[in-house]
Amino acid sequence: MTDSLLRLHTENVRPEWIDYNGHMNVAYYVLAFDHATDRLLDHAGLGAAYVKAENRSVFVLEMHVTYEREVRQGDPLAFGTRILGVDAKRVHLMHAMHHGTEGWLAATNELVLMHVDLGTRRSCPLPDAARLLLEGIGAAQSALPMPPQVGRVIGLGFRKPDHPPA
Repeated sequence: MTDSLLRLHTENVRPEWIDYNGHMNVAYYVLAFDHATDRLLDHAGLGAAYVKAENRSVFVLEMHVTYEREVRQGDPLAFGTRILGVDAKRVHLMHAMHHGTEGWLAATNELVLMHVDLGTRRSCPLPDAARLLLEGIGAAQSALPMPPQVGRVIGLGFRKPDHPPA
């Protein structure tokens, strides 16, 4: 893992996360990534205490997961987080899940988050302190090479058409 990534979360693959193929089920990759997102939100002051105090939260607008290598029961997982972009209301980020002792990449999770007023269920600006912190992290990480998983399109030999179908 690159030292410039935020390292806020680790955990082990739990027995109940294992499927009939003998490896971690895809749903639990998303759960483990959600735990990493919770740690990022805590770090930025947007965690559970913020939600309770301000009646505002962060929702996921879009998520992409890549599965690079299987993990099995008991494997230690270490997460690195990169901030790819921040605007007034949204955060674009990527988590990388690595094997905690061997270091190889197991999966990635690219997300766009939206700050939401829970009273109106509408988007609203991020608090300045959180936005500035996340922007600063993103700026510090901006010299890193862009992960190849960012912005990937899913499909079998998918190509954008040159023009819309007739």
